[in-house]
Amino acid sequence: MLSASRTASPNWFIAPLVALSLFWSDGLSAQTKGTLPDYVVKEFGQPPAVPDGAHSAALRAAIQTAFVDSFSQSNWGGDQQAALAEIVASNDPRIAWLISDMMRFASSGRLSATFAEAAADLLDIKPPAQNEWEVITNHLIAWDIPAPPNYLPVKRAIFTTVVPGWDRIFVEGDIDWRQVSWGGVLIDDRDFNRTDEPCNCIPAADNPEVSSAAEATWLDDDDVVFGIEVNGEYRAYPRRIMEVREMVNDTLGGRALGIPYCTLCGAAQAYFTDQLPAGIRRPILRTSGLLIRSNKVMYDVRTFSVFDTFLGRAVTGPLGKRKLQLEQASVITTDWGTWRTAHPETTVLIEALALGRDFDFRNGRDADGPIFPVGDVDPRLPVHEDIIGVVAASGVPVAFQRSAAMISLNKGQPIVFQNVRLVLEAGGIRAVDAAGSDLGSHQAFWFAWSQFHPGTALWPG
Repeated sequence: MLSASRTASPNWFIAPLVALSLFWSDGLSAQTKGTLPDYVVKEFGQPPAVPDGAHSAALRAAIQTAFVDSFSQSNWGGDQQAALAEIVASNDPRIAWLISDMMRFASSGRLSATFAEAAADLLDIKPPAQNEWEVITNHLIAWDIPAPPNYLPVKRAIFTTVVPGWDRIFVEGDIDWRQVSWGGVLIDDRDFNRTDEPCNCIPAADNPEVSSAAEATWLDDDDVVFGIEVNGEYRAYPRRIMEVREMVNDTLGGRALGIPYCTLCGAAQAYFTDQLPAGIRRPILRTSGLLIRSNKVMYDVRTFSVFDTFLGRAVTGPLGKRKLQLEQASVITTDWGTWRTAHPETTVLIEALALGRDFDFRNGRDADGPIFPVGDVDPRLPVHEDIIGVVAASGVPVAFQRSAAMISLNKGQPIVFQNVRLVLEAGGIRAVDAAGSDLGSHQAFWFAWSQFHPGTALWPG
């Protein structure tokens, strides 16, 4: 997710150039020591004891002063410092989540260090000398520290002061609000088919203009594209465009699609946004400017329902109440030359949609590994290993190591897991069933797939 400038705000917090994201841990309780995996304890140590129950009236007042009232003042002052001291004296590690939220917007090293020292005291760790927010949030995630009482209202007050457009985003739902962080950009709240209008956001594209393969002379054969087929129609979505847009609402093969691309997860996905239950209008997907588990938080601009982007499941708002689950179509990650040769009839998005930009986050910004805190990660594969992910008919998620799968498939060796069979497709890999029907697979980084699908099966295991 790219950063962007924002509207005026109190002068002691600022929009950083890039976002630090929060990840979901393995779901094990941090309230009882000794329950964490060995690899977590080895890296982070044992978590502190965590109390149960509500806060006292005095502690609630201190939280209000330190984390809510401070936004209406010109800078951090004595009242806030005294309130923070009272919070530290509570010895409640749960409040470190709110300190982490505040650290996201700290404008100075001094203020960030103040917050970091307070959070470190609550977590009983050594205050970090650098990368304060990353260190604190890594511990919170890895230890799965519970949220403090009344967490969402306080967090909502903090975040909506920065971006008022989030007031309809921060609502109750089937979402873990601990994991939500700011991506450094504003919300894209433009109406459907108004994406030609400029915005101070990551600009989604609705009904993008396309050309034939022959007309796409601007693409080199080795340029990465995300290929999608629906009802015999093929379309290529160049990574160069998707790294700028991150969200496309399109129609292909007579079906409506929402196509998010998360640069942080290395994952382009395609969801059908039509043929929905009665009474549900096609959701128009947009980028909220928020992150969850290092994945972009997408939402429906018509209802402001938030979706779990990686799973295609509505988690808040009217669509969350309907428990809407979007069906996924396969996305083939390949190169333009191979895709065009395999499917000469393909259409492709036009160059103008890249807005004159040419990013390559994978080989540039992210080349040395995740740039955001990841907490604990399933150690079976390196964090940035490419996998092909799909959910089997039994409900079991399975990840196939892409490099190993390519070698086996090119040798003619079958790869099968329950009802899932991998096949080569235009230089990429697709998951199908025994009858050859599409199962909605896509490529992603291992850390992202394993965080969203804890306990996933892994091939080769």
